[in-house]
Amino acid sequence: MVFVLKIQKKLQVLARVFLALFFGGLGGFVANELLIPMPWMLGAMVANTAAVMFTIPVLPPASMRPYVMAIIGVMLGSSFTPSLLNEIYLWSLSLCLLAIYIIIACSLIIPYYKYFGKFDTVSAYFAGMPGGFSELMLIGEEYGGDLKKIALAHTGRIFVVVFLISLWFKIFDDVELVNRSEFGISIQGFPVNEILILIACGAIGYFVARKLRIPAPGLMGPMLVSALAHITQLATLPPPRELVMLAQLFLGTIIGCRFLGATAMEIGKALLLSLGATAILLTLTAVFTIGLSEEAMKHYDKILLAFSPGGLPEMSLIALALESDVPFVAMHHMIRIILIVALAPFILRFFYCLFLNFAF
Repeated sequence: MVFVLKIQKKLQVLARVFLALFFGGLGGFVANELLIPMPWMLGAMVANTAAVMFTIPVLPPASMRPYVMAIIGVMLGSSFTPSLLNEIYLWSLSLCLLAIYIIIACSLIIPYYKYFGKFDTVSAYFAGMPGGFSELMLIGEEYGGDLKKIALAHTGRIFVVVFLISLWFKIFDDVELVNRSEFGISIQGFPVNEILILIACGAIGYFVARKLRIPAPGLMGPMLVSALAHITQLATLPPPRELVMLAQLFLGTIIGCRFLGATAMEIGKALLLSLGATAILLTLTAVFTIGLSEEAMKHYDKILLAFSPGGLPEMSLIALALESDVPFVAMHHMIRIILIVALAPFILRFFYCLFLNFAF
């Protein structure tokens, strides 16, 4: 009897996961037909957020997340080329300014959540840090923050940033992100040796990153190993485009389902707060973009994506669709996450003292 109940429970969970993927696929198809930018990610994201708001029993394909992140990581690593080694020194200025960007962003967004969102100090702090979604939730909970508020703040930020940035390039630059999302070549006729090398990049990268406790190991590990393989020309191809599109669908579904457990009112409030926070952060991003862009804004796209307060996989996927400088964008987001996660507990003490001295 117990065995039967366990089987029934597993089947119910699977049914809810397949329902989420169904909505994700439906949303991606509709978005693709409407020529929405990044259709398979944005469509799946919006469709599942709507499903959660209408209390439809969806569940994210959480068990697939490591594989999805690994595919995206290997794909991003394939953008690293031997010529990249001659360009890394040019990134030094923007990487230094990235640390200044993080400090200014935290100084603006943490009081915003404290004052307008009525968050407690710890929750406001970890909700206002611009990056490191999973890591900040874990650290924030350890320090006594409200896990739901922190999760909703970051989910809302990523949701709003991905949507607005995609629309920006579609409307103002007339860049078509739909067809370009079919990155790489078809799985039909894909060389077997290349597939084995890419699988090894994902597996080895994930294992090593976990052992070294690198933030977001499922993404960063495969990306770094794949980058090494492509720089040394051990591998020459990115993952098949069917896998990339499937990864976008899963990623969009996972983001949309992150609102699970929240009421429609809580989701609405989180999105409104995130809209305000994102407006502040994107304004700050615009200032840094204008300051760093060269040749009359010719290269503004990669700087805008590198400093945008979205997630590493999401912003890197947009860079890939734009045929922008993926290594530049990915490296800046990776450094941002490492800085935020490493320094978060120490900077928290400063903000505690600040909030004790000033009423918000």
